[in-house]
Amino acid sequence: MELMGQITADRPLLVLAVKEEAQYLDTGLPVLLTGMGKVNAATALATVLGRGPLPSGIVNLGTAGALRTGLSGTHVVGTVIQHDLDGELLATLTGELYGAPLTLPDAEGGPTLATGDAFISDEAARARLAERAALVDMEGYALATVAHRAGVPIRLVKHVSDEAGEGAARSWRESVADSARALADWAARHVPHYS
Repeated sequence: MELMGQITADRPLLVLAVKEEAQYLDTGLPVLLTGMGKVNAATALATVLGRGPLPSGIVNLGTAGALRTGLSGTHVVGTVIQHDLDGELLATLTGELYGAPLTLPDAEGGPTLATGDAFISDEAARARLAERAALVDMEGYALATVAHRAGVPIRLVKHVSDEAGEGAARSWRESVADSARALADWAARHVPHYS
């Protein structure tokens, strides 16, 4: 976890997993690098929000794998699900619902993002997830959950870096710089107080 800058109540907080995704950000806004995965994401964001003050909003910028052929570019996520938690089974055991889909109010009609701790790099997993979502990442659901519980609005903005099938790891390494540039360009156009 690394927080660059100071969080204030009148400006948003930019949240990314790793420095490779943040390499082209040129802003005075605070930037939080959480590390990869749901635990790192949730722990880092909960820590900085718990210390206060709360930002005016959170913008999660990051890369994502495309679960459907032909999907590319930058997307504001409309719904986020947790693909590696069997909420239905847990409900039969406990009577409680865990891991329900989260709808993000500022992105109605945006694609569904599936979050899980596995980097999806095989065709079978990609096909299975494509039945439920268009994009896959490793932090979005965790960040949305923490933000929701803290009462801070959040946007998840994902740039497609790979096709989440075979060769995804190589594709991510080869395209992360271009993805980082696209995310920085998106933030400069859409995030208040970016400049």
